[in-house]
Amino acid sequence: MATQGVEFANVSFTLPGGRQLLTDVSLTVEAGTTTALLGRSGSGKTTLLRMVNALVLPTAGKVLVGGNEISTGDPIALRCGIGYVIQETGLFPHMKIQRNVWMSLELSGKSRADMENRANQMLELVGLGEGFAQRFPWQLSGGQRQRAGLARALAGDPSVLLMDEPFGALDPLTRAEMQTMLRELLRRLGKTTLIVTHDLDEALYLADRVVLLEAGRVVADLAAAEVRESSNEAVRKYVAATHRGSAA
Repeated sequence: MATQGVEFANVSFTLPGGRQLLTDVSLTVEAGTTTALLGRSGSGKTTLLRMVNALVLPTAGKVLVGGNEISTGDPIALRCGIGYVIQETGLFPHMKIQRNVWMSLELSGKSRADMENRANQMLELVGLGEGFAQRFPWQLSGGQRQRAGLARALAGDPSVLLMDEPFGALDPLTRAEMQTMLRELLRRLGKTTLIVTHDLDEALYLADRVVLLEAGRVVADLAAAEVRESSNEAVRKYVAATHRGSAA
């Protein structure tokens, strides 16, 4: 599937009770690039991410994928072109790993044999070779389950990849291994990728651009290489808060 860019044009989102989660967000994610969304809990990162596959619709403004406004098209067709990875993978515990991966292809019209073959290819791609396909999720480690979740997200060859704190529950060593694997994959596949994270080092390692949100507003949008030396006060505070030990 051809890679597509994502655009947020003056996007706001207000809950029915009047609480505003996003305010006038304008942001462009160029096709084939990776953007990390940083910010404290409640800053609007996940809400913004979920707008891309129409799980949340803006109350003002527009979200466009490949130049098409998400609110005017078929949400099922939209989601078939978007891979989605969450922190706890969302694997079905009663299904074997191969089945978990190829279930994302059930609307594609492919034969079961073709879906199983694609699932096996994706498992191999993320480092889960022979023997893992027929295991259940509970028979895998946390890192292996995250790899399976990534394989499922990539199975349909999506144009856009969304990742919401994908490695937040992993121990530091496993997390580092997953980050290395993901960076290599993103460079090889060239997907348009949005990653929500609290981890500045993770954002700088994986992303081309870093966007910092505060209280539902974009307060910085920088190339990853510019973040540590930025004069933006919000960025400086975030960098200082995440590296207090090294500054001591």
